[in-house]
Order: sequence, then C-alpha cells, then structure tokens
Amino acid sequence: MPSMIRWRRGEVLQLLPSWPGVAACTVAVEAPEGGPSPGGAPVRALAYTDLVGSPREGDTVLLNTGALDLGLGTGGYAMVVALPDRLPPDRRGPGHLVKARYTPLQATVLGADEQDSPHHATLRAAAGVQGMPVVVADLHSSLPAVLAGIRAARPQARVANVMLDGGALPAAFSRLLGTLREEGLLAGCVTTGQAFGGDLEAVTVHSGLLAARHVLGADIAVVCQGPGNLGTGTPWGFSGVACGEAVNAASVLDGHPVASLRMSEADPRERHRGISHHSLTAYGRVALAPADVVVPVLPGVFGATVRAQAEPLGARHTLVHVGVEGLEEALLDLPVKLSTMGRGWEEDRAAFLSAAAAGRHAAALVRHGDRQGPPARSCSP
Repeated sequence: MPSMIRWRRGEVLQLLPSWPGVAACTVAVEAPEGGPSPGGAPVRALAYTDLVGSPREGDTVLLNTGALDLGLGTGGYAMVVALPDRLPPDRRGPGHLVKARYTPLQATVLGADEQDSPHHATLRAAAGVQGMPVVVADLHSSLPAVLAGIRAARPQARVANVMLDGGALPAAFSRLLGTLREEGLLAGCVTTGQAFGGDLEAVTVHSGLLAARHVLGADIAVVCQGPGNLGTGTPWGFSGVACGEAVNAASVLDGHPVASLRMSEADPRERHRGISHHSLTAYGRVALAPADVVVPVLPGVFGATVRAQAEPLGARHTLVHVGVEGLEEALLDLPVKLSTMGRGWEEDRAAFLSAAAAGRHAAALVRHGDRQGPPARSCSP
C-alpha cells in the first residue's frame, strides 16, 4: 500500500515562542485542491531551521499535515517542508553522514565516527566503554526521571543521552534536552541511526555509546528514543523493541546494562498497566545479554503486582530491588515538568519513580575514581 503525505500550502500568520533549532508559528492553511473552500482554522507548525530556514510572518510555506490530521499527541504539529519563495543559503562544512536517507529532507551531518571527524581516531581505537553503566529506557519522558535518580545519589556524575531513532528523528524537537543541558544535568546528546541534531552524531547505538564515553566523557549513558514512540497493540510492533538491542550493545562494549522498567498505575490500556508489555518483551525476549533490571520497591497491591510481573525476567537478568525513599523530592526538584503519555506526577507516580530508581542504581555502579571527562560541547541541536 502506498505511503501518503498530506501536502498543504499556507501563509505564516504569527511566530510563536520557539527554541534552538526550531521555529514555531501559526499558519493559515489553504484548502486542498478540489476540497472545500476556504481552508481550515489556523494550525500550529514547526520549522526545523537548519533544514528549511526561518519563517517570517507573511511567508508562504509548504506543509506536511499528516501527523496533525491523525490527531497524534507528540506529532500534533504541521511540519514546514519548505519556504518556496525564500530558500535558505547552502551550508558548507565537513561531514558526509547522510541521515533521513533518501527522503526529501535528507540531511548531511558530521559523524563523530567518520573519517573527517576530529574524534575518528579516538573512536577507531576504542574497544569498549570501560564498564560504564548504561541505563536503557523505553520513553524519552523517562530521561529527566533517570537523571533525577542519578543526581540524588551522585550529583557530580557526567551523564550523556544516546538517542535512538524510534521516535522523533530531530533532537531539536525535544525541549527537554536543551533545558537539561543548560541546567547541567546532561553533558550532551548523541543522536544515532537516522536520528540527527545532537551534540554528536553517530552511525549506530554502538558508536554512540563509545562517543558518549570517550568524547563526552560520560560516567553514565542513558539510552532512549526521541519524543514520541510507535506502538500497534501487537506483541512485536512497537519501537521500544530497540531497548533489548541497546542492552545487547552495552554488553558487547563491556558496559554495565541497567534496564529501566516502563510501568504505569494509570494507563487505561491493560497491556501497559503495572509493567508494560514493552519492557517485558524487550528485556525478556530481545535482550540476549544479562542486565540489571531495576524493580522499584513500591507499596501496596501495585508494588506486589510489579514484583510478580518482574519475576520471570530473573531467569535471564539480575533483578535489583531499589528503594524509592527520597526520590519524590529529587523528581519534583527537576527544572522540567514531568509528563509521560500526557500524565504528570500526580496521575502516574510509578512511571517516574521506576525511571528514577534505575538512575539511582546506575549511580551506585559508577566506579570510584572514574575520570571526569572533557567539558561538554556547547553546540545545540
């Protein structure tokens, strides 16, 4: 069946508050050819400025409205494909890594692992990540919670995010990343696979982990996809399967994999209540290498349910029961708002406590005397 893009033309009405790498605006959309007239109500649109340039009020824009029309939460924007009357200047620079390959918006970036990179020799010689704890989480929204757990136990640890390509491909879409870096909680982001726009670019999660350790100087890496995720309600059709592969990659590189369990006490879908089937499948069937599976010690019936659901994972992995005392304060002290699948702290505490417990455990694994690496690069997605 052919894939579909919903093309629309529009005019920029107003520029909205934006963030590095992204210009947000409202656009008056023209009616599609042969459709009703006039066009629909103004829509919110995003332009990735490094790809298409910066829109101005009155500009004509070409839009892709597919995700917006489907009502997707994370994808609830029209995407600016081009400013046809004011094309951005050509950008010249090193790098021949092409991401979003063979799509109309494929972009060339400088990979940390490619020959023109100043880090090529370092990564070519790197055999592993020297026992670095690697926290693996399903959702991007888990990242700040993991960092809260790390900071509560080891505030001086350098932490890097290794971003997978199962969700948003542009790192710039994540406002979390910029804030976490500005607040000193994150040393940087490495975008891997087809994801792009991080402080460093890498071809695979393997070279991304090596870059996190040997270029960003991370004591701990947190691997997760970008904002948004794909699920179909089938046993294998979800982007979080990549969590199991990330555990394997960390193990192959002599890292210490730490599996963060996705869980919820409020999700209306049965398959995500307690421990999500995403985690049970990714760690129970995809991850072939052993990991520390962190089971937060939660009270009451819900806590007992989680412990029972986690038990089968002990056949392959080490179950580590981690207390959550003091983590609420660490989570609420974060400089970003906690939100997962549209639910905040009060609606789904277990989701955030689980990720924070994984961070607490990873912090305890950092070997005494591990070097603090070079300063984080200052470039922004």
